[in-house]
Amino acid sequence: MQRLTVEGIRQEAQLREMLREPAQSLRRGGLVAFPTETVYGLGANALVEEAVRRIFEAKERPRDNPLIVHIAQDDQLRDVIDESQPLHEDAVRLMRAFWPGPLTLLLPAGARLAPSVHPGQPLVGVRMPDHPVARALIAEAGVPVAAPSANRSGRPSPTTADDVEADLGGQVDWLIDGGPCPIGVESTVLLLEPDCARILRPGGVTQEMIASVIDRPVLYAADAFDVSSAPLAPGMKYRHYAPNASVHVWWGAPEAIDEAMRAFLLEAVQDDEVDEVMVPALIAPDDFVRRFGWALSDERQAALPADAYAEELAHHLYRLLRAFDRAGATDVLVHGVDPTHGVGAAVMNRLYKASAGRVRWVG
Repeated sequence: MQRLTVEGIRQEAQLREMLREPAQSLRRGGLVAFPTETVYGLGANALVEEAVRRIFEAKERPRDNPLIVHIAQDDQLRDVIDESQPLHEDAVRLMRAFWPGPLTLLLPAGARLAPSVHPGQPLVGVRMPDHPVARALIAEAGVPVAAPSANRSGRPSPTTADDVEADLGGQVDWLIDGGPCPIGVESTVLLLEPDCARILRPGGVTQEMIASVIDRPVLYAADAFDVSSAPLAPGMKYRHYAPNASVHVWWGAPEAIDEAMRAFLLEAVQDDEVDEVMVPALIAPDDFVRRFGWALSDERQAALPADAYAEELAHHLYRLLRAFDRAGATDVLVHGVDPTHGVGAAVMNRLYKASAGRVRWVG
């Protein structure tokens, strides 16, 4: 693996010059890990089946889990979608409003795409990332890039180059270090249906933002799909985002969350059948930590700013889950957020997956 640092460089011409070799590798079938505004992606030429299959092998990813294709400019769409099917006017509105940005649209798949990009599905997820390094790399490569998150399948997504190297260092040809990812959770995946728009995976573009652009109902739909069938989009079927530690989430009234967390810890201590000593970690708002006197070790406690807790949790969640693993935590206790609006939907979606459903509302 060759590692190239471009952190802090924003000028497109300079980036494209620096990224020439990894872009050539990408175009010829290599695997290149690179930063986006959401998480680091593991990229391959979306038009070359052998290259795309390398993604599945490197990540140990189930073969029926589709990939998102990334483009750098609008004219690359012709290599990705079926141009015999005109784009719906709402799709065009959404592209104009949120591209470049963390919105993935499911569109009719074109014949040039490698079949493994959208296994058994007539649609393909497409987005234009809003990160100068990602855009420069894709533009210099001159091909659309299939890119899931650059981690072992099921693990927390990587938000730094070091995370990528820890998971996939021996599997990639190039690792582009562009610094930490600014958003920290994956893109929103949206399906336009005749009478509504369905969010299959919530992300950085929220339900409210989408509803402000198109004149149709915008619904959350991930739970409406049969998980025994082939998934339409990433993150719908398999266990995702999970550290080695067990994750436990509570949301609701702060007093009730504190009571529930302490009861959980007390029950674990009193359980005679459990031989392993619990090593807890905590993620919570800073005012919650102060108010209720939580005092774990610094490496196992994250007190995030309460006035922007949902946004901060989105930004730091994967980093913290990985850090707590390194600190030897066995259980991560998380103060959740309201999942019904804003980025809270994306955060709680990821926590539901990471915790295998251990999410509780307490009043």
